[in-house]
Amino acid sequence: MGDDIDGWANIHDDILKEIAEHFYSYDDFIRLRLVCKQWSLKLPEISSEILWLLVPEESSSTHIYEDEEIYHLMNLPIADEVPLDIQSLDEDEIHHLKLPEMQNKLIRGSFGGWLIVLDIYQCSMYMLNAFTKVRLDLPPISTFPDIVDYNPNNYGFEYTVWNWDDDNRDDYRISSSLKNRVHVWKVIINSCPSNDNEDFLAVAIYGPRCTLAFYKPNDKRWLDLSRKSSFHDVIFFGEKIYAVDEGGQLYEFDTNTKSGPVGGIHEAKPPSDAALGPYQLKYLVGCANGSLLMLARHFMPGSHWTYKFDIYELKKNAKEWSRLDSLKNYALMIGLNSSVQMLPASLQTKGNQIYFTDNLIELKSLDCAEYQDIGIFNLDDGSCQTLLDEEKFTCPPVWCYSSSFL
Repeated sequence: MGDDIDGWANIHDDILKEIAEHFYSYDDFIRLRLVCKQWSLKLPEISSEILWLLVPEESSSTHIYEDEEIYHLMNLPIADEVPLDIQSLDEDEIHHLKLPEMQNKLIRGSFGGWLIVLDIYQCSMYMLNAFTKVRLDLPPISTFPDIVDYNPNNYGFEYTVWNWDDDNRDDYRISSSLKNRVHVWKVIINSCPSNDNEDFLAVAIYGPRCTLAFYKPNDKRWLDLSRKSSFHDVIFFGEKIYAVDEGGQLYEFDTNTKSGPVGGIHEAKPPSDAALGPYQLKYLVGCANGSLLMLARHFMPGSHWTYKFDIYELKKNAKEWSRLDSLKNYALMIGLNSSVQMLPASLQTKGNQIYFTDNLIELKSLDCAEYQDIGIFNLDDGSCQTLLDEEKFTCPPVWCYSSSFL
């Protein structure tokens, strides 16, 4: 018996590699590495401590697992001038992750390996750890501040919604199938929950007015953070919440309060040359030196394809934004994830670049697959490289990374 075990442990490297190539999922590959010490040493590690692009299965060949769906974990190579698609990437750069029952689900956030998942037909929201499969429930969509009532038996008009735009107008009713698709735009969390500690805070951009709400564990509802409208992005940074609206106005909220975050408009006025209008989105990124960055993402008129970025910096304790032409050694990751600054060593790529995914969710449909606006903007020469431009997705890909980057 001992000789048999030794024989498997000392299997030729080429044979072991051939076996490993038939394990499509992250979960099964981890189990394969745990067979014995020798296999663990011979097989490459798939680490959650690096940056991954989480891509739905629709884009590649199908592997069927009961009650589970396949997502690809893609470790993107260094950007060059050649457009990338899944077929052009080396198999060593793609691993497969089984996620439970993701059909009719939307991902609305990503932080430290945790995904914020929205169930279209159950009207529910929860946090799912992509690597451990641990799940934590969040309050359902029906508990957001603008939802007056939710009656699942009132087919086609399940939600009664408060009309915030005009106090003189009656509340309106809308179907859950429509409301659930577009009600929640983005959700961020400030820390990763653990088995013994659910002490985290979540903030959501929600509703047709793109308003802010927050959630603390053990609360039953999402609570008002700001009634202001048209927020484009929100982040946690330095024990505070920062948000930016469509005009480039910064908002600041203190999280060290018992009742919940408190704050409002930041004294820094919007950059004088900040872009306005329908063909731009703004993002916030916290930096290692204490500065805040505001990114203005520009789209081609009449489309949702990115062609350039403007960057502004608000240094620590400063009151005015300044234009920034270079990220130097850093790279930025933006999209539905919590926006983050990273060093190239973490990414196995180059600095002075912006990696972006698509979060123009109002332009997407769940009924059919859509092309996504994913790419890399290079500040050295102002070029914008498209990634996966030949692929279609029903759920936008998101960046998935360890909280150690933040």
